[in-house]
Amino acid sequence: MTTKADAAELRIKRAYAPRSKDDQQRVLVDRLWPRGLSKQDLEGAVWMKDVAPSAALRKWFGHKPERWADFRRRYFKEFASNPAVEPLRRLIAAGPVTLLYGARDEVHNQAVALAEFLRSES
Repeated sequence: MTTKADAAELRIKRAYAPRSKDDQQRVLVDRLWPRGLSKQDLEGAVWMKDVAPSAALRKWFGHKPERWADFRRRYFKEFASNPAVEPLRRLIAAGPVTLLYGARDEVHNQAVALAEFLRSES
């Protein structure tokens, strides 16, 4: 099953940002739980850590902007063959989804790359 996500059904937000009325289904896409947040802080969010980059890729990237293009390419390759993506695609098909991430960099993180990948699928 392939579902192309558009901007209206897929949003991105830092996990530390307060929940808004526009947030419907929230999905944490980090492999590690965000520091300083409790399970209550993200109550109702689904944690899909298996759609996150592999531990090796995450460590290599280190949120270094100069590695962004190569990170995206490598992550897209991982993601394309990742069976854990199907539940995420089903959530997106069912309605608006907000991808949550813990990184400080709001431009260079796996949620941004993941959303780009999902939006580009045909």
